Amino acid sequence: MPEIVLLSDPRIAEVAVKECGEPLVDLRTLEAVRVDPRLADREGAFAHVRLSVADRLISAQTALPRRLRLLVVEGFRPAALQQRYFAGSVAAHRAANAGWDEHRAYLEASRYVSPPEVAPHVSGGAVDLTLCTVSGAELPMGTQINATPPESDEACYTDFPNISAAARHNRHILGTAMASAGFVNYPTEWWHWSYGDRYWAFITGTRFARYGISDGPSST
Repeated sequence: MPEIVLLSDPRIAEVAVKECGEPLVDLRTLEAVRVDPRLADREGAFAHVRLSVADRLISAQTALPRRLRLLVVEGFRPAALQQRYFAGSVAAHRAANAGWDEHRAYLEASRYVSPPEVAPHVSGGAVDLTLCTVSGAELPMGTQINATPPESDEACYTDFPNISAAARHNRHILGTAMASAGFVNYPTEWWHWSYGDRYWAFITGTRFARYGISDGPSST
């Protein structure tokens, strides 16, 4: 697999943000994109993304074969929730590896959970998604969404070679459509794509990120 730049890489945090002020929009109001409720929260934050992200999801949908649909599982994630996820991952790594210091646990945790200060989801610029048929049946992708590297033997990595031909083909279909719409993938998670955040800016060579941390749907 090619070299992976993690979100914990200091170069990501060094990317400057010029907040464009785009609102969050509710994907459930759009007919073009299907939203799965498995991670639904009471406020519906999970179904929101920045306006340009929503537009690009529609573009990605039009690039798919007519028999397939994007199935969004999570968009915006409140910063406090991201902090809990990351702290829990760091603690779990330290508990499982007695010799690791805080820095080593931080780096390993960031392979799966984004450090809160640079997390794409808290900006409203990221989506976790997969493919399904028009009837809603999910396609095989090699792992479930949100599978961790340890539990999947790293098959969650986008370019992991040892998955079925069908899963590889489906990842290619998803990746081609999302990249054509301007998204970048976080390579340890085949399902995670973003636009406008710090990671996107770094990968694309854009001088500034468009989105900083969002206050959530209530602020729009």
